[in-house]
Amino acid sequence: MTEHQTVQEVPIELPPDFAQWLALREPADVAARATDLVEAVRATLTGDRPYVVHDLGAGTGSLGRWLAPLLPGPQHWILHDQDPDLLARARANMPTLAADGAPVTAQTRRGDLTRLRATDLAGAALVSASALLDMLTVAEIDRLVAACAGAGCPALFLVSVTGTVRLTPADPLDAEIAEAFNAHQRRAVGGRQLLGPDAVEACAAGFIRHGMTVRTRPSPWRLGPEQAALTAQWFDGWLEAACAQHPELVGRTREYAQRRREEANAGRLGVLVDHTDLLAVPR
Repeated sequence: MTEHQTVQEVPIELPPDFAQWLALREPADVAARATDLVEAVRATLTGDRPYVVHDLGAGTGSLGRWLAPLLPGPQHWILHDQDPDLLARARANMPTLAADGAPVTAQTRRGDLTRLRATDLAGAALVSASALLDMLTVAEIDRLVAACAGAGCPALFLVSVTGTVRLTPADPLDAEIAEAFNAHQRRAVGGRQLLGPDAVEACAAGFIRHGMTVRTRPSPWRLGPEQAALTAQWFDGWLEAACAQHPELVGRTREYAQRRREEANAGRLGVLVDHTDLLAVPR
C-alpha cells in the first residue's frame, strides 16, 4: 500500500522533548496494559484479511510494537499523528511479524485525528490508541466515538489517566499538588477545554450511547527503584503542571520538590499513577 498523507490544522501542542518522554515511559505502559482486553480483541478478528488497525496518536509507535506481535494474522497498521518525525520513527520500528508469523505492514497518515470520520476508518478491524484521551475535549471524543461506531469496528484505548496518584512515602502536600495537576489537565488551551482525567468516563459513556459494549480495566503505573529515571521525570512534570495551575505553590513546594527529587533519583520514591484501559465492541 502507498503512503497516504492528509495535511490539516492540528490542535494538540507537544513539548520539544516529547519523543524522549515517550521512550522513557514505554516500558511502564507495557507493564500496565490489561492483556485480557487483547484476548477479547483477538476474538473479534474474523473479517477480511489483512486486518487493518488504526493507531491514533501513534507517537514513536509504542502501541504497535506491543500489540501487533500479540495479534494473529496478517495486519496492516495505519499510524496517525501530527508530527512527521514521530511518524517516521514509528514506521521504521514497527514489528514485521504477527503472533502466528503472519506479515505486519504499516503506513503513516499525518493530520488532525480529532477530525476523523467513519469513512476514514472504513474497513478497520480495530482502532487503537494509548495515553491519548486526556488531551481531547468533549466534542473531540464525541466525534472519535461516532467515527468508530459508524465504522462498526472495536476500539481499544489504553493507559488513560484517572487523576489518582499515590506517592510513597506520603507527604501532606501530595494531595494538594495532585488536585492542582488535575485542574491543569482540565484547563482550556486555545479555546479547547480538555477533559483530562474525566476523558475515559466520557469516552465509555459515548460508546454506550452508540450501543457498543464497553469493558474497562485498571492499568496503573507502579514505579519503584527500577524506574527511578521515569519517576524523577514524571515528578518534575507533575509538579511543574501543578505550579502552572496554582502559582502560589511555587514557593511552598521548594523544599518538598528538592526532597522528592532526591528520593526519586535514589530510587526511594514509590509512585502509583492510576490509568484505565477501555475496549468498546459493536454488539
